[in-house]
Amino acid sequence: MNQTYALSAVAVVVLATVLLGGLGLRISRTTSDFYVASRTVGPRLNAAAISGEYLSAASFLGIAGLVLLQGPEMLWYPVGYTAGYLVLLVLVAAPLRRSGAYTLPDFAEARLESRAVRRIAVVFVLGVGWLYLLPQLQGAGLTLQILTGAPRWAGGLVVAVVVTVAVGAGGMRSITFVQAFQYWLKLTALLVPAFFLIAAWAGDGAPRATFDAPAVLREHASVTLGQEVRMTLDAPLALSVTGRIDGRTYTGDTTALSAGEHTVAARTRLEFAPGSALPAARAADRPAAASWSQPLSGKREEYRLYATYGLILATFLGTMGLPHVAVRFYTSPDGRAARRTTLVVLGLVGTFYLLPPVYGALGRIYAPELAFTGDTDAAVLVLPARMVGGLLGELLGALLAAGAFAAFLSTASGLTMAVAGVLHQDVLPARGRGRGRGGPTAPGGFRGAAAFRLSVLVAMAVPLVGGVLASHVPVADAVGLAFAVSASSFCPLLVLGIWWPRLTPPGAVTGLVVGGGAALGAVLATRAGLAPAGWPTTLLAWPAAWSVPLGFLTMVLVSLATPGRIPKGTAATLARLHLPEQLVRRPEGHRPHGPDGAAGPGDAR
Repeated sequence: MNQTYALSAVAVVVLATVLLGGLGLRISRTTSDFYVASRTVGPRLNAAAISGEYLSAASFLGIAGLVLLQGPEMLWYPVGYTAGYLVLLVLVAAPLRRSGAYTLPDFAEARLESRAVRRIAVVFVLGVGWLYLLPQLQGAGLTLQILTGAPRWAGGLVVAVVVTVAVGAGGMRSITFVQAFQYWLKLTALLVPAFFLIAAWAGDGAPRATFDAPAVLREHASVTLGQEVRMTLDAPLALSVTGRIDGRTYTGDTTALSAGEHTVAARTRLEFAPGSALPAARAADRPAAASWSQPLSGKREEYRLYATYGLILATFLGTMGLPHVAVRFYTSPDGRAARRTTLVVLGLVGTFYLLPPVYGALGRIYAPELAFTGDTDAAVLVLPARMVGGLLGELLGALLAAGAFAAFLSTASGLTMAVAGVLHQDVLPARGRGRGRGGPTAPGGFRGAAAFRLSVLVAMAVPLVGGVLASHVPVADAVGLAFAVSASSFCPLLVLGIWWPRLTPPGAVTGLVVGGGAALGAVLATRAGLAPAGWPTTLLAWPAAWSVPLGFLTMVLVSLATPGRIPKGTAATLARLHLPEQLVRRPEGHRPHGPDGAAGPGDAR
């Protein structure tokens, strides 16, 4: 890929993001501007912004990589992402807007009248937000590495700096325009090259992608392994090797390997001749993968059917609890607008998800070696040069690079906004809150805007450091883990808090800690490699199938055991959540309690 074209395209995206963020600096003046854009964002603009921040690195790069690696069975993955908005539309969207909250902890405190619930909600907002930010920065690092050969941390640093500037400049009002622009850019970046790639595939007589047999390399391919790999050959294979296989050193010799399993050392270079069948490979420290539909019984080391359903449940129920998605509904003028926004989001997100599987199928034909090296997330970026070539291929590759960076920037902006809002209100020390033209009130005596921008810096610094320490986590896998934690914590809190009047603060606290804590602990144990092989690894790697029911059950049982702790204002709060705004009158003398004294969690009473 021509670095000049690609870097120019990325630079344009970065410049547009900074300029739109600067626009927010001119029009954001109050806390309500910074946090919820003064609740004036219409359904179309809001839907484009939600779609822009929701379609992350996992959507732009990860889904194509999953289809390349595992085949059409992974087409359910984007369905789970999209279907989550159906649950959000039916159960959550309008009541969440009517709560008048700024953040999920605001909603938790307003509904349950408990500071303890708020504090626990803060912990999970930070956990989910940072866990979701991590793959955005890693995906940016991968993209910049492919474009320029820069180290992987460089792309994450670029995204971190740009997002910090954009969010710190104008808060929610500025990133609304940024994310809406970036949605349409991402859709265009996938749609236009797809037409040329499909035409190139149809014109060269290439076969269809086959996933039930080893991929066959159409041209000479050379790969260098980043880690030790166990390679399985169904038949003898001749290839050139520079490095170590099965403890033996090779210096570029053409070697015939026998059928069976071979251990290939890290940094070994393998060169395959055209027409070679690509061997199956896996990291040496991971168990062999079975078919995705392997039954739950048997003696396999992995249980892919369970894993599949666990991930479906996580994506289906985790959407409503993602902090950057939830905060978007607070920007709608009223509950009806929030519902209309969700309907438009379903159309925009569904349209986008038609495209990544096309790239995955084409990658299986033209870049199958990516499955061997584990760099399947790069399939979208390398296909134009492989299939089209020349100036057109370079321009299409540059457009895809711009779309990929837009994906990282838009999602990272929303997540940073959500995490910074919680940090500013609940974590950073405060000596009082008041009003001011500069934005949110300053903790520790600083002006509001300065305090908010400090929160933005902290919100971005944690995942940036984490991305350096925890590299080479597949993008789609990392996002799936964030969804599992969200589904196990905020999904029970929102559904029961909105629809069940008997929920109590002890029930909410215990459910969050048990359900969300179990999912978060399972995620950390999996990433640290602490789980034993077999069922324990599978249960911890995909926890939603048991942690979501555990969260619901714990909240219900503890609430039933503490009926005397039902908040006194529950009836009034539920009426506010479910009745149209014009039917609910604010009690005489009521004062809203948002961070600046403007409309806050009680603004519709």
